[in-house]
Amino acid sequence: MRISITNQNYTAQIDTMGAELKSYCDPTGKEYIWNSNPEYWFRSSPLLFPSIGNVRDGKTIINGNEYTMDRHGFCKDSEFIVLEQSENKVVFSFSDNEATKESYPFSFELRLTYELQGAKLIMTYDVYNKDNKEMIYHIGAHPGFNCPLFEGETLQDYILEFDCDETLESYVYDLENLCFSSKMKAKHGEPGRIVALYPEIFDQDALYFYHTNSHGISLKNPATGKGIHMDYPDFASIGIWSPIGGNAPLVCLEPWNGSGIFDDEDDHFASKRDIQVLGAGEQKQYQISISIL
Repeated sequence: MRISITNQNYTAQIDTMGAELKSYCDPTGKEYIWNSNPEYWFRSSPLLFPSIGNVRDGKTIINGNEYTMDRHGFCKDSEFIVLEQSENKVVFSFSDNEATKESYPFSFELRLTYELQGAKLIMTYDVYNKDNKEMIYHIGAHPGFNCPLFEGETLQDYILEFDCDETLESYVYDLENLCFSSKMKAKHGEPGRIVALYPEIFDQDALYFYHTNSHGISLKNPATGKGIHMDYPDFASIGIWSPIGGNAPLVCLEPWNGSGIFDDEDDHFASKRDIQVLGAGEQKQYQISISIL
C-alpha cells in the first residue's frame, strides 16, 4: 500500500512494503525517484538493515552461531505498519519476528519517518534494541534517482559534488570474489569535490567512498544546476551505484554505516567495518535529507 504526503506542492509516495520511497515530485510534477523498471533495477529506495551488501558466502557468525543473511538484509522485503500519518509526515515501523530471528538473533524495532518540508524530504531512522543483550547491526539507505532528468541529457552531463574536499578514492569491489579489496582503490580525478560521471565508472559495481570528510553530496547537471542534494550527517560513508554497464537511467546515492564484506575481514558479523552497537534497551537515531535543486 502506498502512502502519500505533501507540502508546498511537493509530493512523496512511500510503499508500506519495505517503507520504500517510490516517488518524490516537485510542484511541476517532475519525478526524481527511479521508477523500479525491472529492465534495469526493480527497486527504488530499499532500507538496508541489519546488513549492508553481502556477507561472505551469504553466511555470518553472531554470538558463536552461524546465520544465513541476505544481501542488504530483510527490511527491504518486509511489510511495515503505519504508526502515525499527517499531511506532510508518516512514520513506519517494523519489529523482529520468527522469520527475522532465523537470520538475525535480536529483538528490535526499526522506525522510518518521512517528512516533507517544501523541497526537502527528511528521512529519520530510529533503531530500538528491545533485547536484554547488546545488539549489533549495519544500517544504510539506497535511494535511486532518475539520471538524466531531462530529455536530451546523458549521464556524462552530470557530476557528483561533495560538500568538502575529498581524496576522491573509492574502494574497489572484487567481482570475482564478491568482496571489497582492502588494498585496491580507484581514483576519480585529483583531490577535490567533483567526480565526473560516465558509463564505465560503474563497471566494478558501487563506488565506496569510505569515511568521507563531507556529509553532503549533490547529483546534478552543472550547466543547469538541476538535480538533487543529499545530506547524510549521521552516516560515515557513501556508496554510489548504477547497474553495471552504465546504461541504466538512474544513479543511487547510498549513505552507509557499514558495507559489504572486505577481503581482510573474518566471518564474524561483529568484526565488520563500522558495525553499530546498541546496549540492551538503548535507541539510536540516524537522519538523511534529500533536497530538489
